Amino acid sequence: MKFDLTVAVREQVGKGAARSMRRAGKIPAVLYGQGECLLLTVNPEELVKILKSHAGSTALISLTVNGAQSKQDRTALLRDYQIDPVTGAVLHADLFEISMSKPIRVKVPIKVTGGIPAGVKEGGVLHHNMRDVHVECLPAALPDHIEVDASALTIGSGIHVKEIGAREGVRFLDDADQMVVSVAAPMSDAKLEALLTSGAGAAGEPEVMTKGKEVAGAEGTGAEPAKAGAAAPAGEAAKGGEKKEAAAAPKAEKKEAEKKK
Repeated sequence: MKFDLTVAVREQVGKGAARSMRRAGKIPAVLYGQGECLLLTVNPEELVKILKSHAGSTALISLTVNGAQSKQDRTALLRDYQIDPVTGAVLHADLFEISMSKPIRVKVPIKVTGGIPAGVKEGGVLHHNMRDVHVECLPAALPDHIEVDASALTIGSGIHVKEIGAREGVRFLDDADQMVVSVAAPMSDAKLEALLTSGAGAAGEPEVMTKGKEVAGAEGTGAEPAKAGAAAPAGEAAKGGEKKEAAAAPKAEKKEAEKKK
């Protein structure tokens, strides 16, 4: 799919200049490739039309550059863009100039067709293992998307890159044995229950509560909490020993006095 986009050369750079452009209804952009780098301003409404076309990075953009000293009309791809996370407005765009006579390498989105696969009707689960494929072709042969018919897939089967129908002038660069789309068997109730049970045991609440009590005891008293039937702390044992020695001292002195007599 091809789009027309009129842009203008700019000289201002920096955050302040970018804010001024946005207030004036334009957004900053950069055109890379073909041995030069051009700073541009773009009408955001025209760029949004390209983004909403579902062509994505495969859209060929015919640029009319106002203010450029050479090559007024150029062809480019939308390489990247930035979106305001709050308002959703486009803030910046990166364009990459291409030559119509030289092959390019682009990621093309995959479109699964054929309706509901046979395996899904039997209870299976459809997995999109790849959302796009990496291809090489001339710009004129660049497809908007790659269609993959998954209607005949049964449970346990799938379609690999090497099984995608050939496209004239398009060469796939991904691993030929890589899975594109597949239908997996549903998880049984017994297996799901086993996973949930094992997960609950691994993160049991009693263990957390016990640890919390031990920490609280250590922070509050500086010692381990007392346990039923456990020996008294060392400090208390020492105090008990001092009392016994103090009680035994008068008896020892009395015995020595009787011997002297």
